[in-house]
Amino acid sequence: MRTWRFSPVSDPAAGLAEIAGYALNYDPGAAGGHGWHHDRLRHTLAVEDPGDPEPGGPWEIACALVRDYEFSDRHIMSAMFHSGAPLVGRDMLLEGRFLVLRLPMGVRVDAEIDETRERADGATERAWGWSYRTLEHHLERGRLVYEVVKNTTTGRVEFVITGVSSRATIRNPVLAVGFTVFGRVTQRRFYRTVAHKLADRVRAVLEGGDRPVPDPIGPDDVVRAPARDFVSSR
Repeated sequence: MRTWRFSPVSDPAAGLAEIAGYALNYDPGAAGGHGWHHDRLRHTLAVEDPGDPEPGGPWEIACALVRDYEFSDRHIMSAMFHSGAPLVGRDMLLEGRFLVLRLPMGVRVDAEIDETRERADGATERAWGWSYRTLEHHLERGRLVYEVVKNTTTGRVEFVITGVSSRATIRNPVLAVGFTVFGRVTQRRFYRTVAHKLADRVRAVLEGGDRPVPDPIGPDDVVRAPARDFVSSR
């Protein structure tokens, strides 16, 4: 697969079939030292009543949006995947955008988080989410975790992003220089932007709007997320 292009991926189904044969390029045992970044962002989405998540409330809405990758900003990153595939093991063809370039990159969902856990301050959290690892030919090596977390004591619902990453080997010298200069800045902007996007979308659904779902792009169950028709307040 080409590491860059000027136009969107023309055949997402073929791209997904190709990355299905790719191996992971991330080894957790090597994730340390110079060049590795460890990130964590927590962003408040809403506040529910204390206790278990409310049926149809912000936590449940946010979980559904996160499952479908309906928190991203299409101007930075979109994802193509088979909507009918199980979450764990799902291959996703990400398409990053930078100026006039489109950067296709493969990732694979490696875990689902669905747990209640104790905080250091004695409070209890209800968490759901998932994580992916990068595949061969990705511009980075690493793992990214997306979680929707409710503090059952305070009722606060947050979007939590945890990542570990490092630049992968990039053979194109121009792309390598560009990634070195702009990659980290873009990565941080992505984290901030998607946190606000998810808050916008949760609020819109709570105010009576339809929950956005990925756009079918075919064939069969291939979709692209986030949905094109959502208009953010930001």
